[in-house]
Amino acid sequence: MNELTPIDTHGVLTEPATLKIQRFLPGPVERVWDYLTKSELRRQWLAAGDMTLEVGAPFELVWRNDALTDSPGQRPAGASDEHRLEGRITEIDPPRSLSISWGNTGGVSFTLEPRGEKVLLTLVHRRLPDRPTLLNVSAGWHAHLDILVARATGREPGPFWDAWTRLKAEYDQRLPE
Repeated sequence: MNELTPIDTHGVLTEPATLKIQRFLPGPVERVWDYLTKSELRRQWLAAGDMTLEVGAPFELVWRNDALTDSPGQRPAGASDEHRLEGRITEIDPPRSLSISWGNTGGVSFTLEPRGEKVLLTLVHRRLPDRPTLLNVSAGWHAHLDILVARATGREPGPFWDAWTRLKAEYDQRLPE
């Protein structure tokens, strides 16, 4: 895969409980790294929360998905206006890779690879415990990464919740039961 090779924007299962999803972003790699590690930039596409960039360092991420896009869309029943997750950095190699613990799953890793003037971001979320979690997480990462691409390219993203709801239905059809 090179800078011009298109990637499927949908995530794929690399194992029954492991989601892999990729995006091309404008470089340089340090710029994308900042979107992963700096709270002020990360809150624009995912969740706020300061991180000390060293193995073992604890952090808390705070989601406010209604604030991600100008119009958040229709929040699904049961979705809260704020979500918090405590984690730890499990591996780090700035500005190329970051792995973090993630609730009751096997964790999330981000890998950044320069590809010409772009950066290939590969996200892997491991050991998703059940199908409902897999569908929620797949739709969530997809929607959040779409917002990251929009922000990094200077475009205004569409409503988060509308995208999440549509994507959850798509993943329900795409991923094996």
